[in-house]
Amino acid sequence: MELWDVYDENRVATGKTHVRGVPLGTGEYHLVSDIWLVNGNQEILLTKRHPDKPYGLMWECSGGSVLAGETSIEGALRELSEEVGIRTEKEQLILIHAIRLKERFVDTYITRQKVTINDITIQQEEVVDAKFVTFEQLLEMWKQGIVVPKSRFLLYKDRIREFIQPPS
Repeated sequence: MELWDVYDENRVATGKTHVRGVPLGTGEYHLVSDIWLVNGNQEILLTKRHPDKPYGLMWECSGGSVLAGETSIEGALRELSEEVGIRTEKEQLILIHAIRLKERFVDTYITRQKVTINDITIQQEEVVDAKFVTFEQLLEMWKQGIVVPKSRFLLYKDRIREFIQPPS
């Protein structure tokens, strides 16, 4: 049983917890953390979602719901470790986007790590494949409709590009 902290519309913790899978009440929100990983070759890690999950077999960054008692950054670190076996420190994460959606707040982070595909250990219940792509390949895959998030990606894609290719 996975528990989430419940927040109000202003992202203030209510002191309540929520069981995953049960609909949240009106005006209740939970936290989600996404994390984009860039390697030393300026490539972006993508993972392919398990077919039994919503948006099954689509490509995405690592991420998921923040558990009760965790901060957004702690959730991002845990998800990266669980889904692809990469451990990092909170100081290495940069928040590139935050948004309130229907029933969740989503924080999107980016990090640079010296890893290769051989360093990736996928969590088979969540992920069925992983690969590194260039920013241009990521954009092309997104245009093909095989990358999630779909619309939210447009809100921060330029931050990913700047992280990979800082302005001179």
